[in-house]
Amino acid sequence: MVGVTEMTNWAVDLIDVRKTYRKTVQALRGVNVQVGRGEIFGLLGPNGAGKSTLVKIMMTVVRADHVLGTILGRPIGNRGKLARIGYLPENHRFPGYLTGAQLLDHYAALAKVPRPRRRESAPRLLERLGLSRWANMRVREYSKGMMQRLGLAQALMNDPDLLILDEPTDGVDPVGRREIRELLVEMKQSGKTVFLNSHLLSELEMVCDRVAILVGGMVARQGTLSELTEHTIEYRISFTGDASALRGDIESVGATIADGEITIAGHDSGKVNRVIDLLRSKNLQIESVEPHRFSLEDIFVETMEGTAITPEAVPVARPVGE
Repeated sequence: MVGVTEMTNWAVDLIDVRKTYRKTVQALRGVNVQVGRGEIFGLLGPNGAGKSTLVKIMMTVVRADHVLGTILGRPIGNRGKLARIGYLPENHRFPGYLTGAQLLDHYAALAKVPRPRRRESAPRLLERLGLSRWANMRVREYSKGMMQRLGLAQALMNDPDLLILDEPTDGVDPVGRREIRELLVEMKQSGKTVFLNSHLLSELEMVCDRVAILVGGMVARQGTLSELTEHTIEYRISFTGDASALRGDIESVGATIADGEITIAGHDSGKVNRVIDLLRSKNLQIESVEPHRFSLEDIFVETMEGTAITPEAVPVARPVGE
């Protein structure tokens, strides 16, 4: 493998990650994932796809059978770079006897954050995540949503360069989810990298620059939302009146017509204008012309219903200059 310096374009560059449990359960079967510095990246997939296993390998909680690549420009497990990562695991468990403020101080101390920084960061993060009123309440009395907020605050105590979040909005109400999204965008704007593992596709769609869809332990699709939905764009023209005499002409353009709506696949403005001219030639009333793309949920379902993906079908993106 060609050497990679700390100046690589990728905050996360994972190559051929493999993990088998009990010699028979293939959790990961050659996963390739690249996350750019300063972006929000979403990892999604059905239950059992291997998402949490991949996250745990990144954090050295689970040992991979095979993995190449780097995190923050250094091999996986490098202690100096692990100290620059904030991590919120799924289904985390905090000591219930600690207060919220004590918990943040405790975990930051374990991460060797200096005491002056801990004393400054804890109240600031509790305030930012709406927990100031409960700073001195014992964690055992927190609701699930409050526990998630506290977990996120804990992950931010070391001012990380890379934030890895496993189902961060699980149990959080809509207002709380919006506040967390805003915080993640703020982190991106300050140059931080965010790696999100979530089953809430609408949440990912609102904040992620790029996503990867993991299916059966392999990456089925990876790219920006625009790249993943490029093949799904279409125009929908709604109209009133009888267009039966135009059906042949409309279909010859490559469009379909049904129930007062014409659908044109692709983004060929010439076809759109030709259909509009046809409708106007018969004095039909055009009500709307709207572009439409699949949502992330549509892409996810399409991927799940598609054919099996082989490792060779997923190209490995490499850093420029490598």
